[in-house]
Amino acid sequence: MRKKWLSGLLFAAFLTLGACSSEGETAKDNEKKDTQQEQQSSEQSKGNKEGSKNGEQPKMPEPDLEGTPDVVAEVNGEKIKKKEFETAYKQQFQQAALQSQMSGQEVDQDKLKKQMVDSLVGQELLIQEANNRDYEATQEKKDKILQDLAKQNKAGSKDEFLAQLEKQGMSEKEVMSQLEKQIKVEQLIAAEAGDIEPTEEEMKKMYEQMKAQQEKAGGESKIPSFEEAKPSLEQQLKQQKEAEEAQKLIKNLREDADVKVHI
Repeated sequence: MRKKWLSGLLFAAFLTLGACSSEGETAKDNEKKDTQQEQQSSEQSKGNKEGSKNGEQPKMPEPDLEGTPDVVAEVNGEKIKKKEFETAYKQQFQQAALQSQMSGQEVDQDKLKKQMVDSLVGQELLIQEANNRDYEATQEKKDKILQDLAKQNKAGSKDEFLAQLEKQGMSEKEVMSQLEKQIKVEQLIAAEAGDIEPTEEEMKKMYEQMKAQQEKAGGESKIPSFEEAKPSLEQQLKQQKEAEEAQKLIKNLREDADVKVHI
C-alpha cells in the first residue's frame, strides 16, 4: 500500500474528470493520432531492436523539479505550495514516462508542469466553491469511503487502514481533510450536472464505438454483449457528463477568480 493512494484521492478524481472530458475527439483527430502512433511504433520497434542487441532496456526518464518555487500558484489568496505540486507532478509523470517508453517520444515536462498547475488551480477553485455553498461531508460518508479503500487495498478494517497510513506518514487528521474535500467537491459537481442519466441511444452509440476500436486494434478478447456492457457504459457516460460540467464550472470560476501562477 502506498501513501499516495489516499493523499492523491481528490487530485486523482479531478484528473479522471479531466480525462473523461477530452474523450469526445473528432474522427479526423483520431486518424491523425493513428498515423502518429504507427510512426511511433515503427520508431520504437527499431529502437527496441537496437536496444536488444546491446542488451539494454530503454532508460526511464526522471522528473525535472529543479527551480520549483515554494509557492507555485495562488488562488484567491490560497497558496498552492511546492510540496503539493511536486507530489501531484510525480504521480502524473510516472504515467507520462511509461507512455514515453512505449511511444519512443520524450516527455514534454514544461507542458506537463503547466497541465499540473492548471489542474491544481481548477481543483482549488472547486474546493473553494464547494465550501462557499456549505456542502457537508458527514462522518458516515467518510467512513464508507475508508471502508471501501481498506477493502480494495486488502488492509483489513478502517482502523487498520488508518494505522497503515499513519506509518506511511499521513495522520488521521490529514486523511479526514482529504476525504472532506473530495466529498464536498463530488456534491458540487453532482449539483451542477443535474440529471445526467444516459439514454439507451447514448449507451448504444458508445458501445458501437468501443466495438469498432477493439476490432480495429485486432484484440483477441471476447467483446461483451450490449446488455453485459451496459452498467459500465452507463458509468462512463455519467463520468463524461460530470466532467463536462466540472470543466464548465472551473472555466466560469476562473474568470472571476484572482489566480497567480509562479511556474
